[in-house]
Amino acid sequence: MTSKKTRPTGRLLTVAQAAERLNTSERYPRRLIEERRITFVKIGRHVRIPDSCLDELIASGTVEPVRLWAGRAA
Repeated sequence: MTSKKTRPTGRLLTVAQAAERLNTSERYPRRLIEERRITFVKIGRHVRIPDSCLDELIASGTVEPVRLWAGRAA
């Protein structure tokens, strides 16, 4: 069985830059990395998060508005 790895595209962001983009503390992206909930790249001791993976994270958490059905006026 072969596993096909997808290569992240775009800029590689530091944890601080990812936190700024998500408008959170640095702890949140670090927790995502620790829980393996986001793709990350290790370069030596350094951890980087691909910009495209942040886009996917944001898209997966996006909730569409509820469209209410307008009933007939009596």
